[in-house]
Amino acid sequence: MSFAPSPSPLVPCPPGTDAPPTCEVAHFAPVRVRGGRHRLRRFLRSRRRAVALGLAVTAAALVAAGPRGGDGMRGDDGARRHHPATALGPVREHRAVETVSAPVRIADGATVRLLRPGDRVDVIAAEESALGGDARMVARGARVTKVPEPLDGMSEGGALVVLSVPRSTAARLAGASATARLAVTLW
Repeated sequence: MSFAPSPSPLVPCPPGTDAPPTCEVAHFAPVRVRGGRHRLRRFLRSRRRAVALGLAVTAAALVAAGPRGGDGMRGDDGARRHHPATALGPVREHRAVETVSAPVRIADGATVRLLRPGDRVDVIAAEESALGGDARMVARGARVTKVPEPLDGMSEGGALVVLSVPRSTAARLAGASATARLAVTLW
């Protein structure tokens, strides 16, 4: 019996006779792709950034689309009351305090000469009366913005100083200067 390849497809050949003969393969170093680890790290880092950006955009969209309370503020009073961050007490609203410049005549001109712009002072109003008078604090922690030069011959009427105070304090200062003598204490 001969194991030569048969030209006819109907006659089977023994296994392994149709394969080419084996040959020796030369030895070579393994192939390594450079930067593979760095690409993976960069991909994961960019993916984390994309997820963080998506979460931030989602949070902003939820805040913008959230329900409004009756006072124009977002959210429900009941939700604020039961929120863990506000469980300790009521929510305070922080408003920006509008400051104005208030010129104030201080009774003692020598005291005003001690002041410099940027100093903090308390303003005290002393009521003049026959029984000795009453003193009260009109402004606390007012910032000195300007100390104008006194005019010639005006030293007996006190000295002017410009204070930066909230609008409501400026109104109290103006009212107190009409009925009392004002004095300052330095911080």
